[in-house]
Amino acid sequence: MSKPIPQSAQRDRVRKTVPALVAYTEGVVYGDLWERTDLSKRDRSLVTVAALAATYRPEQLSVHIGRALDNGVTREEIAGAITHLAFYAGWPAAMSAAQVLTEVLEKRDA
Repeated sequence: MSKPIPQSAQRDRVRKTVPALVAYTEGVVYGDLWERTDLSKRDRSLVTVAALAATYRPEQLSVHIGRALDNGVTREEIAGAITHLAFYAGWPAAMSAAQVLTEVLEKRDA
């Protein structure tokens, strides 16, 4: 039995415009890639957050920070990864990621 695909208002919004892209996202990314067993979901989430922070993808980053927290990555680990990335991916990318992390945490704490 396949696992349910996480809901996404962002995906639902563009589904009519780019249906094939959404189908690949749900079938390949969440259906296949995220279900591989070579990395735990927790580790996969931390890698994804790092990649999105390093490449300045704030819209996707906010979703994946939430997913990382749900998958057991701690707030401190995400903050540590963002700080570490400042020296490898650049200060502006890290500061932008820190803003996204702060927004996600404020919404969760509200």
